[in-house]
Amino acid sequence: MRFSAAFAFTLTTISLTGCRSHQNPAVKSAGFIYVPGTSAATGDIKEQTKATLEALSASLKTAGSSLDKACLVSVYLRDASDFAAMGEVYTTYFPKNPPARVTVMVDGLPDADGLVQISAIAVPDGAERKILKPQGWSNSPLPYSYGVQSGNTVFLAGLISRNGVDNANVKGDVTAQTTYVMGNATAILKEANMTLNDVAQSRVYITDTADFPAMNMAYRAAFTDAPPARATIRTGLASPDYLVEIAMIAVKDPSRIAINPPGPDGKPGPVNPNFSAAIRVGNRLFVAGMSGETGNNKGNARAQTTEAIARVERTMKAAGFRLSDAVEGMAYVVDRTKFPEVDAAYHDAFREDLPARTVVSVGLVVPDAEGEFSFIAQK
Repeated sequence: MRFSAAFAFTLTTISLTGCRSHQNPAVKSAGFIYVPGTSAATGDIKEQTKATLEALSASLKTAGSSLDKACLVSVYLRDASDFAAMGEVYTTYFPKNPPARVTVMVDGLPDADGLVQISAIAVPDGAERKILKPQGWSNSPLPYSYGVQSGNTVFLAGLISRNGVDNANVKGDVTAQTTYVMGNATAILKEANMTLNDVAQSRVYITDTADFPAMNMAYRAAFTDAPPARATIRTGLASPDYLVEIAMIAVKDPSRIAINPPGPDGKPGPVNPNFSAAIRVGNRLFVAGMSGETGNNKGNARAQTTEAIARVERTMKAAGFRLSDAVEGMAYVVDRTKFPEVDAAYHDAFREDLPARTVVSVGLVVPDAEGEFSFIAQK
């Protein structure tokens, strides 16, 4: 049964911890706990990282978990120069067996003075949590695990073109780097007796939207079955050597099915060779990033958000889910100043049962799109 913490937060409400949380402090459903993007608005990067992780810890404790049970942590930094200092503080909170982690640079955060925003997916106290590392690989040079398994689910870190044996960067164009990333993912998933065809969701971060077509060609070649639901955005990465970073969630279950939702006219929508609109696995649904641009809403972030969520809702309905089943959501918004417009449309759509949401300002690969929205839903 789905559990939401008792206190609901909007973009401008400050929690008891002094940090800002963009929806509920945590959403607990079907064995997983989702903590939304959380940030602090005062202090330098070390102070903000500490305050944010303390807030995440408190949210997890309320939900019956802890940082030690985090499977995937996503870190969004406003300035690449803060990466090392953030890492110094982060390491102290995960002294051993750290979660898988994604770290990307964004154009803006909801708080104008915010330097870092962090979200998490965890399992409850007592649940299985297994660290995955291919045989012969070195430990990661940074405080994260390559993969974390709980039951039939594996959370992969944001993978880059790094050699797992000696931790050397593997340079090359985006095609070479994407291919190498998928090879690394294959090796990690093998430790859980899984393959890339078990991946239900991926989030792809590229540094240059001009690389999007080439990345797509290398990416889709890695999947022999229906590709996972996917969101692709433009962000900065931790090193200029990297052109692409890919994070994935895989679920081993024979019930896996790709969802091709109908359009607004009721006719079947087109099949995209690069990603599925949604992947249903058991009682979970992973929805691809969807935008809402039309011929008459250019520049209107609120109208585009409304349309995007309507597309998400059609997809969820086709899979036998309702919008209120969403437990985690990502809102990628091009213009930080339009966060209030996006938030207003978001609240109009969800009203209650808000998912754990993270909001960041990034670049999108869809022309004229003001935002892109992806979700995880659970019954």
